Amino acid sequence: MKTRHLLLFLLISLTGFGQSEQLKGVVTSKGEPVPFANVLIEGTTTGTSTTENGNFVLERPAGKFTLVISGIGYKTLRKEITATTTSVQLELTEDVAELEAVVVTGTMKEVTKMNSPIPVEVFAPSFFLKNPTPNIFEALSLVNGVQPQINCNVCNTGDIHINGLEGPYTMILIDGMPIVSSLATVYGLSGIPNSLVKRMEIVKGPASTLYGSEAVGGVINIITKEPGSVPKFKVDAFGTSVGEYNLDVASGLKVKKASTLFGVNYFNYNQKRDINNDNFTDVTLQNRISLFNKWSFYRPSGKNFSLAGRYVNENRWGGELQWTDQHRGSDQIYGESIYTNRAELIGNYQLNTQTPAYIDYSYNYHLQDSYYGVVKYYAKQHVAFTQLRVNKNFGRHDLLAGIPMRFIHYDDNTVGTANAGVNQPDVTFLPGIFVQDEIEVTSRFTTLAGLRYDRHNVHGNIFTPRLSLKFSPNASNTFRLTGGSGYRVVNLFTEDHAALTGSREVEIRNDLKPEQSWNINLNYARNIILNEGFVNFDASLFYTYFTNKIVGDFLTDPDKIIYDNLNGYAISRGLTVNTDMAFANGLKVISGVTWMDVYQIQNEVSELKVPQLQAPKFSGTFTVSYTTPKLGITYDLTGRVYGPMHLPVVENDFRAAMSPWFGLLNVQVSKAFNNVEVYAGIKNLLNFIPKNPLLHPDDPFDRAGGKYFDANGAPRPDTNPNGYTFDTTYNYAQLQGAKMQVGIRWTID
Repeated sequence: MKTRHLLLFLLISLTGFGQSEQLKGVVTSKGEPVPFANVLIEGTTTGTSTTENGNFVLERPAGKFTLVISGIGYKTLRKEITATTTSVQLELTEDVAELEAVVVTGTMKEVTKMNSPIPVEVFAPSFFLKNPTPNIFEALSLVNGVQPQINCNVCNTGDIHINGLEGPYTMILIDGMPIVSSLATVYGLSGIPNSLVKRMEIVKGPASTLYGSEAVGGVINIITKEPGSVPKFKVDAFGTSVGEYNLDVASGLKVKKASTLFGVNYFNYNQKRDINNDNFTDVTLQNRISLFNKWSFYRPSGKNFSLAGRYVNENRWGGELQWTDQHRGSDQIYGESIYTNRAELIGNYQLNTQTPAYIDYSYNYHLQDSYYGVVKYYAKQHVAFTQLRVNKNFGRHDLLAGIPMRFIHYDDNTVGTANAGVNQPDVTFLPGIFVQDEIEVTSRFTTLAGLRYDRHNVHGNIFTPRLSLKFSPNASNTFRLTGGSGYRVVNLFTEDHAALTGSREVEIRNDLKPEQSWNINLNYARNIILNEGFVNFDASLFYTYFTNKIVGDFLTDPDKIIYDNLNGYAISRGLTVNTDMAFANGLKVISGVTWMDVYQIQNEVSELKVPQLQAPKFSGTFTVSYTTPKLGITYDLTGRVYGPMHLPVVENDFRAAMSPWFGLLNVQVSKAFNNVEVYAGIKNLLNFIPKNPLLHPDDPFDRAGGKYFDANGAPRPDTNPNGYTFDTTYNYAQLQGAKMQVGIRWTID
């Protein structure tokens, strides 16, 4: 009986095998064959590649199915095949995304990346999915020349360095609006979720001609997604082996002539981990939620407008493992606790369609309620911004003009915003005007000249010019030479808040000048088309001269805080090289290296050279991705290499003044199943952890009569001969070791 059943099964199998059919086809684009394109039956591992003539033959299943056709330089095509179809002709649409990506940051108007006179680096969300992170701050670690830097090992404050310049000289924009600045730079960056990002544009070097204050070292512009392009429902959730959980939910809806995007990001980390056994948390514990809603309204007149809002609430703390909320602000157990409430409003309104004219507007409110041990820091900031901009073409001239206005109201509980015991908030009023003319001299040569004038209520008149030259001898090579000025007006009272205690009097000596930089950048870009792929090459030489740095003197007079311009200058110079390669076999490589020399001359007379802290002379980034054609599994290897950097050591510090060479390596495997994608990986694969991040962690209050200080507060010669005090600033890498990560993405179109 069993033998009869086996023979029957073999007969049916052989009959079915003999009746299998083939699907023949040809893949073209603009009438030309597309060689080496991937052809895959969706939901299966069955697939093939086209020949040099664009032809393919595929064993087809019974019934209806969907073909997925993809190729380098083309948009992915999905084609439903009926049960009776035996041959097809498929037309692909070109998608040279890297070269033809639309950018706005360099010139404040839409232009393709290749045609922009200003070099702009563009990053799509797919780039950051190769190493998923819960926020923009961490995601930027994969960008060459951009360094997210943690500045405190307890509260994990951070900023973003571009070409070695510190965070206050990097301007963060959301949809072109100056949203993250001043007080918000400390913790606001970690509240920006990746789910709302359409693309990210980075301009290295001064951009104050268009964006004003703070655009000294560079600009990072986060372009949010258009509501009409978002699927009905999308979820991205992941967790790590150390107890981090992140959830991104986005939903797009259409309501008559409007569309809207709702986004929610939730991040939680509640594990007290202490790898180095210093009785302090390695990473701050965090509980954060971010809500985002954007509306786009389309009117028959073409005068469209948009409005977006975001709210962020975060509770974070770091400190001794025994700390609880009951110890907030006490001198029993040391902890640094920060409550953040932040609200943002962003939008623009189109006034005219014939001569494109827009009103841009934004407002943000930031409240920080924090304790650093027993020191309370409570600050509020309101930032309002509006701008009228007009774009007009006159023959070969493309003219852009704008009238911006920025208002900042800042208040805290320190003596920095008090005068003779009376509270006196810091108010900045900054109106201005700018004009920019882009001239297409020939089809190969373009010039761009711009000038901005701002009137600051403290610094007075400020002028910032810019000039850029672009030469493209052919379609594959482009040279750009850009020179210009950047400036920054300083909020005097936010960056040294830990020292603003007691009864000090604030003294501003002389007439403070705005911090200013002059920069020149030579950029060369080349695109190489191969038979089975492409290579994009980009290199830049940069040199920035920086003057008038405003510093606070807390040492000259113990009863005063004295602000004045530094009698010296700073230099940031170097070379960056980026390559982007993709091949028909599924291999993609993005890599970059940066060499830079960043230092200050604190006094022009003595020519004392002081190197910039936490600015490695050499750094490199890499992303290697490979997708198997048949299985559709993607392997991603990402990482960053750091050369030695100067660290903030104290006098007679036993810790090294220079960090070692080290690398951070991540690996990920992902697989898509129709509308579901799963991914898993390991972060910090090499398990690199810095040594001795805290100084005297066993006495964080520096107690008089304690282990290290006598009853009068003087250092004990036996236990503290070097006079060490508790210090948290010695940092060059995050303290978390290797960790696993598992996640899932689910999309409903």
